[in-house]
Formats: sequence, structure tokens, C-alpha cells
Amino acid sequence: MAAKHSPSIAHDLLNWYDKHRRALPWRAMPDETPDPYRVWLSEVMLQQTTVATVAPRFLAWVERWPDFASLASASDDDVMAAWAGLGYYARARNLVACAKVVVADHGGHFPATEAELRGLPGIGDYTAAAIAAIAFGQPATVVDANVERLVARLFRASGKGAVRVAAEAMTPTARAGDFAQAMMDLGSAICTPRKPRCLLCPLREDCAAFAAGDQEVFPVKPAKARKPQRYGTIFWAQAGEEVLLVRRPPKGLLGGMRALPTGPWGSEPPDIADAPLDADWTMLNSTVSHGFTHFDLQLALATARVERHAAGDDAIWWPVESLAEAGLPTVFAKAAKAIGGA
Repeated sequence: MAAKHSPSIAHDLLNWYDKHRRALPWRAMPDETPDPYRVWLSEVMLQQTTVATVAPRFLAWVERWPDFASLASASDDDVMAAWAGLGYYARARNLVACAKVVVADHGGHFPATEAELRGLPGIGDYTAAAIAAIAFGQPATVVDANVERLVARLFRASGKGAVRVAAEAMTPTARAGDFAQAMMDLGSAICTPRKPRCLLCPLREDCAAFAAGDQEVFPVKPAKARKPQRYGTIFWAQAGEEVLLVRRPPKGLLGGMRALPTGPWGSEPPDIADAPLDADWTMLNSTVSHGFTHFDLQLALATARVERHAAGDDAIWWPVESLAEAGLPTVFAKAAKAIGGA
């Protein structure tokens, strides 16, 4: 079915895209050559993050680091602070690592093929395909969540393997980058997860799910396993107008980030036994909750007034009034807001 319908799908979809394409800060205009740096950066930022969230962050980022060379020379602290709130902080570290390799080994220019791109830090199959197609016009098959949903409905395909085969069959050799972005735009605007706007879809005559009336059944997803619940305590130690921050270990969750001190995250509700220093701690009545990929976290909040010298020489004392500039991960920014310190 995919092979039979792919020519008309590509033709109809590209015609729709030429009229309805989204204006996005990382997207080249029809008469412009795509900037591989901006394509790469946007694809990394957009992983599990919405366009509305990414757009202003992207603009601020490229104003500060407009190319591979400037990013390769950026400090880790500045990059991690600029990334705060976008999740998966390993992606930010990989951005810098990748920029350094591009500058050192490729003269500051991205390689153009999927195979070469996959050899760069932090670039997997999806990102390599997206860069190859959008930045370099290679006939690469790009399958993100929007594309997966659209293809699953077009062919009533179940399973990622079947979706992939169908997507490959319908990807044209010409205008592959526009085709990939058209699929993304159609999935975002028309072929939405709930209540798809099928009467506005340029592909409805080719859509098997529309013909069967079961659009919202696809894509078929396995039942999600319940995530385990973990608990911890965040400690707000304030000396004068400054609050104690720590540097999280370089490996592991939120590695290398500035953060408020916290005890271990375990299966039982915590107490103050793991406080970072001796003080007259007060447990607040409120808690902070945050969802990570593999577990949900509930954090108790403890506060104390302390002496600056009590925390040791490696303590990071940060002005409370400018805590927003510390680049705290979202879970710690939530805690700071709940405590009233930011």
C-alpha cells in the first residue's frame, strides 16, 4: 500500500507545505540555504520539548553562540545554565562535545551524510536523518512522534517497524528536507493526537484510517508501566542574602549542574538525616513533585539559617535575588520557588 500511494502523497503534501509551512526561527525560507548548525541545534532542543518552549530559547542561544566555533569555546557552566529547563542535560554536554569535534576534525562544518553524522557526539539515528534531509537535502527518512502518528494512520500500520517501512517507501528523493518538515507540520497542525482535523488534511483521500473511521486508534501504543515513586529532601541553607548551592557529580542524573543540596532519593519518605551541614532545620509543610523519564520524585523541603563558613571551602554561595541566573535544573527551581527564594 505504501509503494502504491507514495508518489501522490509526496506531491499533495509538498503542495500543502508550500502554502502552509510554519515560520520557525531555525527554518530556512524557500529561497535560503538551510544552516546546518541551526538545524542541528533545533532538533536537539526539540527532543521531548514543544516548539513554543524552544523558540525563544533557541533565539537566545544563537544570539550568544551563533556557530560551532563559538559554542565549542563556551564554558560548561554557561551552556548548562542556558540549557536549564529544557531537560536531559546530557544533551547540552553533547552539544558542546559535538561542536568541538566539528571544529577540530571537520573545519567547523558538518559532514553531510547520515553515516558521518552518526559518528558525532550526541547524534543518533533520528537526528542524523533530520540533519541530512533538512540541512543537506539527502533522501533520508525522518520519523519523529508527529511523523509516526501520521504514517500509522495513513496505512493503519501497527508497530515502529511497519511505520518505518511505510515512511521509507513514501520519502521522495527530491525535496526530502521539505517533505520531512511537511510531515512534521501536518502532524502538528492537522493530524493531531486527539480529534485530528481530517477534513482539512490534504492526504485524507489516501488515509486508510480516515476511510475506516478509526484515526484515533493509531498509532497503537503499548500500555505504559507505572513509574516507581521516589522521595528525597531539598535543603535551603541561607547565610545572609545568599543560599548554598552544590555541584552535582559529573556522572548521573543532572550531572555537573549547580543545584540545591539534597539527600539521596529513595523509596521511603525522608527526614533531615542527610542534611549538608549541622543546623536548626525546619521542615516545611509543602513538597515539590517532579517527573523524570523512569521515576516520579516527591521532595520534602527543609530550611535553615546558617553561618557561611559552616559549609566548607567548596561551597557555592549564590545571591538569592539572582538565583534565576544560576541555571538550576527544573526540579530545584521548583523547590526554590516553593520556598520563596526565587
